[in-house]
Amino acid sequence: MPEVILAADRPSARPPGTGRPPMLVYAVAAVSALGGLLFGYDTGIISGALLHLRNDLDLSSREQEIVVSVILLGAMVGALVSGRLAIRHGRRKVVTAVAVIFAVGAVAAALAPDVSTLIAARFVLGLAVGGASNMVPVYIAELAPAAVRGRLMVLFQLMVAIGQLIAYLCGWALSGSGGWRVMFALAVIPAVALALGMMFLPESPRWLIAQNRTDDAVRTLRRLRPAGADVTAEVAEIASVAADAPAEGGSWRQLRRRWLRPALLIAVGIAAFSQLTGINAIVYYAPTILNDAGFGDSVSLLTGIGIGAMLVVAGVVGAIAVDKAGRRRTMLWFLPGSALAMAVLALAFSTSTESAAQRWTVIISLFAYILFNGVGMQAVVWLIGPEILPLSVRGPATSLATLSVWGFDLLIAMTALTAINTIGRSGTFLFYALMNVACIVFVALKVPETKGRSLESIEQALHSPLGFRRALEKR
Repeated sequence: MPEVILAADRPSARPPGTGRPPMLVYAVAAVSALGGLLFGYDTGIISGALLHLRNDLDLSSREQEIVVSVILLGAMVGALVSGRLAIRHGRRKVVTAVAVIFAVGAVAAALAPDVSTLIAARFVLGLAVGGASNMVPVYIAELAPAAVRGRLMVLFQLMVAIGQLIAYLCGWALSGSGGWRVMFALAVIPAVALALGMMFLPESPRWLIAQNRTDDAVRTLRRLRPAGADVTAEVAEIASVAADAPAEGGSWRQLRRRWLRPALLIAVGIAAFSQLTGINAIVYYAPTILNDAGFGDSVSLLTGIGIGAMLVVAGVVGAIAVDKAGRRRTMLWFLPGSALAMAVLALAFSTSTESAAQRWTVIISLFAYILFNGVGMQAVVWLIGPEILPLSVRGPATSLATLSVWGFDLLIAMTALTAINTIGRSGTFLFYALMNVACIVFVALKVPETKGRSLESIEQALHSPLGFRRALEKR
């Protein structure tokens, strides 16, 4: 009679604590990532709304840029404030407050009787966008196991892409005078869902330990880790890092310390390049740019939907790539394609786009750029900062990185149409292509691989005399 071998005795059987994470881990990522959907929807909806909003309210090019850009100014303020609030009140409460602000801003924008009120409402929405982009990735990073942290954090970016796609679809379906009010109002639905969902999710165990609530952190980690995981060892590692933090924990003054500079340079650099490479110039203004270049309203809006679909595809591919190939390799593989596609787009706009071949070149290069940049840059930008920035300064440091995202986004939003009017579409897109090349050089020289590393081991590498990148490579 053949010997019966139990599954646990097989060489391939997984050791305790390395199995599939509990469903609560995925629930945390899915519910909190609704903040990403709202982020994507509220920043993307202006693209379709602007085609009729500018006529209904008789807006000039500069006024259009202000309506688009004021949400980014609000996002800068929201990013700054949310980091400090999260240190004092916890990640979960801040994300819940963000959901409420999203709902208030959406209602105010939908009911706005004039341009001034709409600008104010968009600023309020920006506060929520900044808070969500700052705290949701941190919240997911601090609760997720290292093995799946990358894909769960990229879920935030995927939800941003889905939100933008929904925004493009709504822009097409609700096109017409006055339809923009309904477009803005629809954001209330996911905002309410986020607020209700966060009520049932746990607080970050790292924040709990920083507040000397170790028993609560242990209970939370046991709910978030596979059966048999060594929760005690993880708590000890987190507590050790938290104990080394200065007594003034979380102050902006700490960001001046020398050992933090490599992490800050990388986080802020990637944040800046995420915008300087041109993604939101396309997301915000693609229908307007195409319409002004001779494409009809219908073609412009449908192309916008295609851009939204490409963002979703990029989010899916990026979620897989960052954990399979790694963060650094994903950027180095896909950013060259982003640079090339933007260069082709610049070349296509260098002459008249009246021929069918040139118009197809414009559309295909737009889609290719969104795909490559979406995977190579947008899938990483909300992941890299919370991973490499230390626990003791994660609030203000991620606020600084997020502030950089929105600051450069504001720069692009405020200058894109002006740049096109000054140096032409071709010159503008050529500049973005060169920024993609500069980003490749920056990643190759400065960015380490963080795939599979615990947040604590990444922080410990910052203290190594070998240098941050080399120390991580040796771990």
